[in-house]
Amino acid sequence: LTPLLVLSPPAVTSPCKILKCNSEFWAATSGSHHLGAEEAPEFCTALRAYAHCTRRTARTCRGDLAYHSAVHGIDDLMVQHNCSKDGPTSQPRLRTLPPGDSQERSDSPEICHYEKSFHKHSAAPNYTHCGLFGDPHLRTFTDTFQTCKVQGAWPLIDNNYLNVQVTNTPVLPGSSATATSKLTIIFKSFQECVDQKVYQAEMDELPAAFVDGSKNGGDKHGANSLKITEKVSGQHIEIQAKYIGTTIVVRQVGRYLTFAVRMPEEVVNAVEDRDSQGLYLCLRGCPLNQQIDFQTIRSAQATEGRARRKGPSLPAPPEAFTYETATAKCREKLPVEDLYFQSCVFDLLTTGDVNFMLAAYYAFEDVKVLHSNKDKLHLYERTRDLTPGNTAPTGTHPTLWVALLCLCWLCLL
Repeated sequence: LTPLLVLSPPAVTSPCKILKCNSEFWAATSGSHHLGAEEAPEFCTALRAYAHCTRRTARTCRGDLAYHSAVHGIDDLMVQHNCSKDGPTSQPRLRTLPPGDSQERSDSPEICHYEKSFHKHSAAPNYTHCGLFGDPHLRTFTDTFQTCKVQGAWPLIDNNYLNVQVTNTPVLPGSSATATSKLTIIFKSFQECVDQKVYQAEMDELPAAFVDGSKNGGDKHGANSLKITEKVSGQHIEIQAKYIGTTIVVRQVGRYLTFAVRMPEEVVNAVEDRDSQGLYLCLRGCPLNQQIDFQTIRSAQATEGRARRKGPSLPAPPEAFTYETATAKCREKLPVEDLYFQSCVFDLLTTGDVNFMLAAYYAFEDVKVLHSNKDKLHLYERTRDLTPGNTAPTGTHPTLWVALLCLCWLCLL
């Protein structure tokens, strides 16, 4: 992670206008690849206008992955089409997509279907899951559960096939409680399957298309191995990347976003330099200095009836919920007192916003669909983390129930 991303100031409404630049360029040039060489000057004109647009928004887009992707893409297209950087920049006429465009392409070739690429006698791939929700809570690919600060822009995934970056902003003025307000996903160009595609969502804007307006992988023969499906308008989208065996779910719950992914271990670990992936949150978790001591805060919540967050000088959180009412509210949707339940209680006490209960609920619903090991759906606190006098949550340790049953059996003898 570059210092540029870390220092990028969070904003509830992003001033970065790269989506506008992207849409103007793609609207102006859609279908240009079907044109002859005599149309190259018109394409170069649009490309120069695109570059000019990105320069205008450069200062406000310094930490935006979509912006950096666009800048590199422009340079590549300039070289490919032998375009001069000097010349007219007026936008060419808008074009309509020709019949038979790639949006309606037939099924992808076998090379663009991850599971079909395995030989019949090969072992099935192992899938892993990562999720981010609430204030914010992270479940890593190794089923580690953390509650983190991570304010600003942070990478969730960074491998040879895709990049995912989230931006977390304060939930309340003066509070260090944060939630995800922006999400950028870059699918890198892959063989004959897909062109590079960028998806971006922000608060109150959950599009059902990539930033260029398309809903699949572009113009390559395997374009349909990457598709966006809108499940609930403005609230729930799903991205299927079959060429890498990956499913991504993005939701808007209340004002904030949640993220969940199912990905093969082979793809998770496909990195050029594994040592440089220290801030890849889904793989390594949050840095220690960004993690919150969940146990200490939960104890404070239970004893004081409200959350104590990251330092005594911070303003008191909302008083909309007591520990008892927050627990009762969370139990409506999350009857098992696992870490999703505890996160729900934590967030209600911290923010006073009932939508955080729904975020925890939907995060667990996504786990049930995306996690390949149904025995690991629930996560619980480890026994050694419980201080004397604390009781383990209901169902926390199966071995405890075995011990109690044995004890009861002995009493009957």
